[in-house]
Amino acid sequence: MAPVRIVEVGPRDGLQNEARTLPPATRAQLVQRLAQAGLRHIEAGAFVSPRWVPQMAGSDEVLWLLPELPGVRYSALVPNEQGMRSALACGCQEVAVFAAASESFSRRNTNCSIDESLTRFEPVAALAQAHGVRLRGYVSCVVDCPYEGAVAPAQVADLCRKLQQLGCHEISLGDTTGAGTPRQIREMLAACSAQVPADMLAGHFHDTYGMAVANVLAALEAGITVFDASVSGLGGCPYSPGASGNLATEDLVYLLEGLGLPTGINLERLVDAGAWIDTVLERQTASRVARARLAARAAQA
Repeated sequence: MAPVRIVEVGPRDGLQNEARTLPPATRAQLVQRLAQAGLRHIEAGAFVSPRWVPQMAGSDEVLWLLPELPGVRYSALVPNEQGMRSALACGCQEVAVFAAASESFSRRNTNCSIDESLTRFEPVAALAQAHGVRLRGYVSCVVDCPYEGAVAPAQVADLCRKLQQLGCHEISLGDTTGAGTPRQIREMLAACSAQVPADMLAGHFHDTYGMAVANVLAALEAGITVFDASVSGLGGCPYSPGASGNLATEDLVYLLEGLGLPTGINLERLVDAGAWIDTVLERQTASRVARARLAARAAQA
């Protein structure tokens, strides 16, 4: 199997869904702690309206504060051409656009239809190509929609094909409600792999029903080797009632290393990074692995 790559989304997808807003310097410190733990692709911010997502205000400052490190890539989410130009001004190395496989979710999340969202991305893709910036695509609601219920795999696959045509080099498939099961993930991935190469696909699983790790295993068996995760399980989804946070990076690393798939990540340093941001946010970790490691440390103290 090809090496497995982890995309750390805690500083963006995680923090934007936490109630407390952190200053750019603190967010940059989190990114640096994650890089020191061995993470090599970190989503550091989002160039979205601070009126709608105040937690991501100052993402330009976050990126300016980050040192260039060998082998480390920082990326940012951009919703439109204006956001893309802001990302380029910060020297962003990779950007991501986000769409949904559900019309209802698309309208509630981005105030436009799926096709309209793709039209918005066209100038983003053109600028990315012109400046040699990698373009990643996110697809929400790949199994289930909080407003429509079950989402047909064919809908997800069709959107993947359109994002590939747009110029996306990688497409992250998000189980936004965290309701997906391994069988559903396999069926969805089979449909998507029939439309785009499997090595373009990534898994982005929420843990609402405790299925995230199981779904990673199902995706690995289907040939997927890229996974998004959020340190300490930060975040959730404000448009998905009841949805808990993303899969915790600590839990993902523990699974992969246990399968004999090296990640290059120092788990103890990663636990430390999660414990630090939890203290800042005054929250408890959602990572089972972090809880176990922290409890073991306390017992030995």
